[in-house]
Amino acid sequence: MKTLYVECKMGAAGDMLGAALLSLCEEPEEVVNELNSLGIQNIEYKLEDSEKCGIVGKHLRVIVNGVEEIPEEKLDNDKHVHEDHSHEHEHSHEHEHSHNHDDDHHHHDHRSLYEIEDIIESMNLSKDIKSDIREVYELLAEAESSVHGVPVDKIHFHEVGDLDAIADITAVCYLIHKLSPDKIVVSPINVGGGVVKAAHGILPVPAPATALLLKGIPSYESEMIKSELCTPTGAALIKYFADDFSTQPTMAVEKIGYGTGNKDFPQANVLRVILGETNEDSEYVLELVCNIDDMTAEELGFATEMLFEAGALEVYTIAADMKKNRPGTVLCCVCKQDVRDHLVEQIFKYTTTLGIRENLCNRYVLTREVKKIETPYGEIRKKYAYGYNVTRSKLEYEDLAGIARRTGKSIIELKNEIGEID
Repeated sequence: MKTLYVECKMGAAGDMLGAALLSLCEEPEEVVNELNSLGIQNIEYKLEDSEKCGIVGKHLRVIVNGVEEIPEEKLDNDKHVHEDHSHEHEHSHEHEHSHNHDDDHHHHDHRSLYEIEDIIESMNLSKDIKSDIREVYELLAEAESSVHGVPVDKIHFHEVGDLDAIADITAVCYLIHKLSPDKIVVSPINVGGGVVKAAHGILPVPAPATALLLKGIPSYESEMIKSELCTPTGAALIKYFADDFSTQPTMAVEKIGYGTGNKDFPQANVLRVILGETNEDSEYVLELVCNIDDMTAEELGFATEMLFEAGALEVYTIAADMKKNRPGTVLCCVCKQDVRDHLVEQIFKYTTTLGIRENLCNRYVLTREVKKIETPYGEIRKKYAYGYNVTRSKLEYEDLAGIARRTGKSIIELKNEIGEID
């Protein structure tokens, strides 16, 4: 499986991610020319070599109207999003990864989500890429709406609505489609540390919108670097494109790329991406196991439901003899590593066990996908599984059951009738 691994040991920002992805392309300069032909008004991309702590990487510059427009706020006091033009929420969001500031050249547009959609629609891009850009901005809008208590249609973007931010998001979406990985895995994200200046006071890192975007994503605070490392744009792009969050999977590495930030720290300010082949059917999972001898069947059934809702991949029980010759149950819960702590809490909450055992397992699975097929009864889903020189398919039970109820036919009859349609 073609896998892209994104290593965020120095956070995530749109320009760094774009530069790193360009480094994976066979002819990066030609791809930059492609980006410059997308029709983003008054925008020019430039890719430069850069070095951080002895590591040579790429730096992606965005030139607006012939000037690299990096507002002072991005370096010191980043004005973020406001509800209308009468007051502003200032946050230091993208300053750690931004470019050098020219005091004589900067201005700001306060664009609504609809205005940004007009810019997206005018680009020379496929519908799929335009859709991705819109989805990323919708994530940003939803986060800002929640933080500021303002309806999405009233949100006006400041920094992430600037043309350079639009260009960064567009570049990343374009490059993801160009590289076309089957799976994107992202490391836990270093958000930085310390505080950030705001118009109404001092806020902790990550800033509120970034923290909301990172909800459910493994992240951690840096003890060494007291600056903001993960920007709202970077968080939204990661949230949208990532399929999984973990340490680097076992993979046959083909290409490595580095995107550099503007500032220098004791640790190399780079975002690394690795492209390679992973075993399409192998992944590490955890098995959480406990013994129970004092719960009813109803209580165990409810606990199983709650564990599935909490993110378990599989939950099952095994009848067993316990201490003092009591009949009991072994409860097994299979999960990914990033939800382990939560599931441990849920097991203790919904069962009477006093202890849980943990086993690290290597799980082998067939690659799965779902397609919609046309039948005499309308559209129905069909599941496909393949790998290990095996291919299987199966009609979706719920769809079959719905047709059976409408027609009075049995599921067996329907399988025989439409099972061969692809």
